[in-house]
Amino acid sequence: MTEYYDYVLGLIPLALFGLSGGLIEFGLTLPQAVPLAAGVAAGIVGHALFINGPVSATLEPRSDRSHSQSGSVESASSGHRDDNPSMSAD
Repeated sequence: MTEYYDYVLGLIPLALFGLSGGLIEFGLTLPQAVPLAAGVAAGIVGHALFINGPVSATLEPRSDRSHSQSGSVESASSGHRDDNPSMSAD
């Protein structure tokens, strides 16, 4: 099934080549048409990245029942789990 980013990947070359070809047919020169079409393609990429940006799937919080018995005892005794331990640059 096609999704938003599949359409974006199809629209980028279509905008670049199709729009520049169409602008040339309307009387613009090649050095005028290509930057205009590239601006539209860059706008499509910008929309895909910044307006409707990709997001990672949200993770469901794990319950204590999904952990092993020893893991849930350790996490309950410490009060919290440190999923991302700090790393030293040394």
